[in-house]
This record gives sequence, C-alpha cells and structure tokens, in this order.
Amino acid sequence: MEISATALPEVLIIEPRVFGDERGYFFESHNQREFEARTGVRASFVQDNQSRSRKNVLRGLHYQNPQPQGKLLRVLAGEVFDVVVDIRRSSPNFGKWNGIRLSAQNRLTVWVPAGFAHGFLVLSDDAEVLYKATDYYAPQCEHCIRWDDPQLAIVWPLAGPPDLSPKDRHGKLLKDAEVFA
Repeated sequence: MEISATALPEVLIIEPRVFGDERGYFFESHNQREFEARTGVRASFVQDNQSRSRKNVLRGLHYQNPQPQGKLLRVLAGEVFDVVVDIRRSSPNFGKWNGIRLSAQNRLTVWVPAGFAHGFLVLSDDAEVLYKATDYYAPQCEHCIRWDDPQLAIVWPLAGPPDLSPKDRHGKLLKDAEVFA
C-alpha cells in the first residue's frame, strides 16, 4: 500500500496494491498490522458502517464529542467528494478542511482521526460508503457542523442545492459547535 498525507497531516490517504488480470482483481482492503506499521496510527476498530446514497446527497459534517471516533473509509460503489475538517481548537489547522474524490474505481481509503468532522457529497448516480470506526456510535455525543459554514468555505462540487437530512440542515456553525480542546 502507498500512504500519503493530505493538507491536514493527520488525515491520510491509503492506496492499496491491486492485483488484476482478465478475470478481475484482488486487493487487501485492510490489514491492521500493516496499517499500524505504515501509518504509526494505533487504532482498534470496533464497528463497521455502510451507507448508500443517491446523487447530490450531502452527509455531514459529522463527529462525536465526547466519545470521538476515528474512521477508516472507502467507497464500494460510485464516487463521492469526501471532506475532513480539523475541529481541534489547539491545532494550527483548526477550521481547515481537505477534500478528495473517493471512488470504487480509484479504491482509495481515507483515515479520519478523532478530533475531525467528516462529510461527503455523492457525485455518481448513487454511492456506497463503508467505514470502520474506532468507537461505537453514541447518539448522545453526535454533532453536526453546517456543510456551508462560511468560516470553513468548503468548495463542494455541487450541481445544484444538495439533498440534506433534517439533522444536516440544522447543523451548527463552527463558531458555535462543541469542538475539541
């Protein structure tokens, strides 16, 4: 696998080695020992989640605090524009974001550490996203930052207004959110 840092150094992109021929392909999508050795990240994944969304659905920007989750995610079908925002007040990158296209074709995986908000916009007709989490879902700890927060100024590749859940329509601005120390 190839590991590369993003503009947010703790957020990592993992590109697997793919073995293919005329019959199809094979790749190892996750190997805990290799992940820890190559990234230096010691993470224990306790829950796998999968979502399916149609084109123009925007999910996020989600996080849990307290009881934060690190997430390791990839796209199984379709394509998304994936966004990660540093919401650690003590970080020199507080309020900065990184966006990357993840797809079934490019097979990239992104590591989203605890202390970051996460969201994505579906670019294809539909998309399936799989992510591993380092802690269990805790609805009482769940928070949402507005996808269109002017302080963040995320440049989403939108073709029109996004399709949002009620929770995402009512997200808070970063300045009012319960962020990390």
